[in-house]
Amino acid sequence: MKPIAESELILNKDGSVYHLNLLPEELSDVVINVGDPDRVGMVSDYFDTVEVRKQKREFVTHTGTYKGRRMSVISTGIGTDNIDIVYNELDALVNVDLKTRMVKPELTSISLVRIGTSGALQADIPVDSFVCSTHGLGLDGLLNYYRMTNTEDESRIVQAFRQHYPNLGVLPQTYLASADPGLVHLLSPGMVSGMTASCAGFYAPQMRSIRLEPSRMDMIEKLNSFRFGEHRVTNFEMETGAMFGLARLLGHKACSTNVIVANRIEHAFSKNADASMHLLIQTVLDRLSSL
Repeated sequence: MKPIAESELILNKDGSVYHLNLLPEELSDVVINVGDPDRVGMVSDYFDTVEVRKQKREFVTHTGTYKGRRMSVISTGIGTDNIDIVYNELDALVNVDLKTRMVKPELTSISLVRIGTSGALQADIPVDSFVCSTHGLGLDGLLNYYRMTNTEDESRIVQAFRQHYPNLGVLPQTYLASADPGLVHLLSPGMVSGMTASCAGFYAPQMRSIRLEPSRMDMIEKLNSFRFGEHRVTNFEMETGAMFGLARLLGHKACSTNVIVANRIEHAFSKNADASMHLLIQTVLDRLSSL
């Protein structure tokens, strides 16, 4: 096996990975993902100690302890394209010897948990409730650039969705990946569970229109009406599909939790989003502290 070329795994002058600006010892094996860089401090304010504070561009990382459990919290920024950067570099930190540029003979699996905001796609999921995603339904196309094999159950679900909502040769091919069942079991009590769709943008990709008309006007209706056995699309945002797919490919565990700040069926928006986010943060931290 050859060393990974400098053009493929780019390092900073101090040996840290290029975008995250982190060294291996600065990362925990439990990593909380948030989109908003300001939310990193909101999470680490609950830590008992903070040993690392790093930032480069929108990627902010704090590593510390909560109830004796070492954890990292990192901002990914918005979108699955940023998840592509963050998850590949997190994996490099634990599974590549950055000095020799060689993949380590024994690979390490880390736990990756999103704490985010999302829009509900079912009338019975109220604003300020929490959703724990069992599957990531990718509408953004990112995982189509990777070779991923679905399980039989995943294949049946995604094939049914493609028939229900064909891309008409215009939109990206839909993909599907499952959350880690152990993390779902740990984090989901008291939360709504379901499939989370990941979109390629905030406006037309989520059927919002200010001055530009979306190419598909039936998106929300199609997401709302899809059923496959017990499965339905509960909510959508812009990260979970890529999280679950890349974690699967890289051998890591991933789960996604979201505060519902809007219900797109009921046209409602939260008036208590900050308080709800704080409650979700505390809930997730308490449950992750047992890992």
